Amino acid sequence: MSKKLVGACIFGQSGGPTAVINASAYGVIKTALDADEITKVYGAANGIKGVLDDKLYVMDEEDPEELKLLLNTPSSELGSCRYKIADPETDDTDYKRILEIFKKYNVRYFFYNGGNDSMDTCNKISRYMESVGYECRVMGVPKTIDNDLYGTDHCPGFASAAKYIATSCMEINKDARVYDNGMITVVEIMGRHAGWLAASAALATEYASGPDLIYLPERDFDMDKFLADVDALYKKNGKVFVAVSEGIHYADGTFVSEAKTSATDGFGHAQLGGLAVMLAQRLKEHTGAKVRGIELSLLQRCGAHLASETDIEEAVMAGRAAVENAVAGITDKMVAFERGTVNGRYACKTKLLPLTEVANFEKKIPLEWINDSHNGVKQEFIDYVLPLIQGEPKLPKEDSLPRFAKLKKVLAK
Repeated sequence: MSKKLVGACIFGQSGGPTAVINASAYGVIKTALDADEITKVYGAANGIKGVLDDKLYVMDEEDPEELKLLLNTPSSELGSCRYKIADPETDDTDYKRILEIFKKYNVRYFFYNGGNDSMDTCNKISRYMESVGYECRVMGVPKTIDNDLYGTDHCPGFASAAKYIATSCMEINKDARVYDNGMITVVEIMGRHAGWLAASAALATEYASGPDLIYLPERDFDMDKFLADVDALYKKNGKVFVAVSEGIHYADGTFVSEAKTSATDGFGHAQLGGLAVMLAQRLKEHTGAKVRGIELSLLQRCGAHLASETDIEEAVMAGRAAVENAVAGITDKMVAFERGTVNGRYACKTKLLPLTEVANFEKKIPLEWINDSHNGVKQEFIDYVLPLIQGEPKLPKEDSLPRFAKLKKVLAK
């Protein structure tokens, strides 16, 4: 049995926001507030930058009812960042500052909620603290709409985004079929290297009306074949609906949209966008049809009004498990999900993965789930995603508008 470790904890959010990242925050904060071993609960303003800047919120000061509203509040309520810290063996400047802050507030638990790069941050901090002999238990809490974290069946945030995408595609397709003239619609969906989100548009096709063609980054993109696919359907039906992942790329690895921008984010990733408009122009030139390019953009990340109740519950479960395991003596792990069945119905439980196995690795859609023409997905994908989007949360409202959490955010001194 591990020794009891008493001290404060810091929780931080990193990377892109989601509809349920604050539900994980609630899971961490509520469980930490209830834990005898944790003396104080701090929230880092804008992730690891808040630690470096000594900008920490005292979560003990928050109204419990406002904290509860985090369950249905989208985006990252504590603020996020895209800040990549160096390897501690190369440059330990940031780590010395983090250690200074940890000692100042007697922080013995660190919980970080994010995706691939955030798990890398967790792993580096854990390694450094061990190397200098400072006892601090570090746990990663998964989050990414991209669903590309290695080793977990799925990630909190993905299901709600998938539900939003499928619903939006159903509505877009209805709109595109109002008039009796020809129309081609191209919808661009997030996903740099993994096509989980774009593939979710297939739910619209499965249950009502959605994309005729779906192109994912797991398969090399062939512009000539794309134009031929769309042209053939347009000549046959007069209407075509196409969904594309923003990260589709040619055989040489070049992003199809890369020519549109040279910008990068704080982690050094190319900022993609403008693909739908570019493809719409190519299709217009090729077919002569009326073509509309639509980019779902940020809307797909934080659509709390279409959140999956299953996603919310599992996000809370991930946060709770991180604290419970850390208090029990476990460190340097990420909470992950394992799929199963109970009485023939979908069930999910948590497991723990070493951060070294997760950091900077990506999980992509199995190639066998993509059709032979590389322009759609098979039933296996539908069967995978459908249980995840189930359930409608009862959303708190004020004058028929969403009532989100209003935290006091009292700064630690």
